[in-house]
Parts: sequence; C-alpha cells; structure tokens
Amino acid sequence: MQGGFQRQITAEREKRALIAASEGRRQEQINIASGEREAAIARSEGERQAAINRAQGEANAIVALAEASASALRQVGAAIREPGGMDAVSLRVAEHYVDAFSKLAKTNNSLIVPANMGDMSSVIASALQIVKAQR
Repeated sequence: MQGGFQRQITAEREKRALIAASEGRRQEQINIASGEREAAIARSEGERQAAINRAQGEANAIVALAEASASALRQVGAAIREPGGMDAVSLRVAEHYVDAFSKLAKTNNSLIVPANMGDMSSVIASALQIVKAQR
C-alpha cells in the first residue's frame, strides 16, 4: 500500500512538472511571437519614416532648385534691360547657335543646315531675329 501511494504521489508530481514545462514552453512561444511582431512593426514604422524623410528631402531640393532657377532668370532679365544687355544676348545666342551646329557635325553623318550657312553673319542675324521676336 505504501509503495502504491508513493507511486501515485510521484506520478502526480511528474504530471504537474510536465504541465508546468508545457505552460513554460507555451508562454515562451507567445513571448517570441509577440517580440517578432513588435520588431516587425518597429521595422515597418522605421521604413515608413525613412520614406517620408526621403520624399521631404527630394521635395525641398526641387523647391530650392526652382527658386534658384527663378532667381537666375530674374537676374538675366534685369541684365538684358541694362545698356548693352541685348548685345550680350545676341553674342550668347550666336555662340550657342554655332556650338550646336558644331556638335551636330561631330555626332551625325548627315546634317541639315540652313542654305546660308556659309554666311555666318546672316545665320547669327536670323537667330537674333528669333530672340527679338520673343520680346
């Protein structure tokens, strides 16, 4: 009788130990899953904030570039209105015109040129007429 009682107590202890171990493993799995979930959320929020920061940085760069461009155009406009400003524009247009044809001649096998290309002064005068017509 004593041996049977002892075995029953031992079996009951083993049963409680197995239940406790099982509950421990269950709680461990819950804790791991919860930690992984929180880590995933934190990563996602970090990536979201990084994307927002990148977009805001790009937007600020676009605005700064637009403001700089507008300022440069205002300065060019003011310079054109000063004495000799139109002469400077004429020279610049002529330079760009000649440079553009020079680049075309280097990169293409065939080149379409104005009929009066040999008379550079008339080519420049034509370009200046375009500039003056835009005013």
